[in-house]
Amino acid sequence: MRHGPAVERGARGFEDDSARPLTPKGRRQMRKTVAALKKVGMDFDLILSSPLVRARQTAEIVASGLGRKQRLRLSKALAPGSPAAFLLRQLEREKPARKRILLVGHEPDLSRLASLLVAGGPHLQLEFKKGGLCKLEAEKLRAAKCALLAWLLTPKQMKLMA
Repeated sequence: MRHGPAVERGARGFEDDSARPLTPKGRRQMRKTVAALKKVGMDFDLILSSPLVRARQTAEIVASGLGRKQRLRLSKALAPGSPAAFLLRQLEREKPARKRILLVGHEPDLSRLASLLVAGGPHLQLEFKKGGLCKLEAEKLRAAKCALLAWLLTPKQMKLMA
């Protein structure tokens, strides 16, 4: 999941990119996303979030809305620019105990990760809209073609589902 809409980059008072929070619209959008997730019965064993404020706030809204606050953890491996291999090692340590993991992060890192896992490289052209979500299915994660893209949803589609 990509974080919800946040205060614009460089906005007065938020010159530090890591401190940009969700906008009120972003918070509303993420609550609608939670309603859609609940409606289709989505649940997670673990919610891993980038430590940046906008991603952490997104993950907190999802975790709270699903009653999974205790399953939320922050991961530097989801911060912008972190190597995919770092995140994959962390995810492998989580398995097999946790099968359904929600990652909350940033673009272009999430689309690059999905492309790596589905196509084995940068060949798959995906774009996560702010608040967008995709589902990948994989038995064993590795930095190669190992996953199936089950679906990719935009915030607009999730709003309609809710």
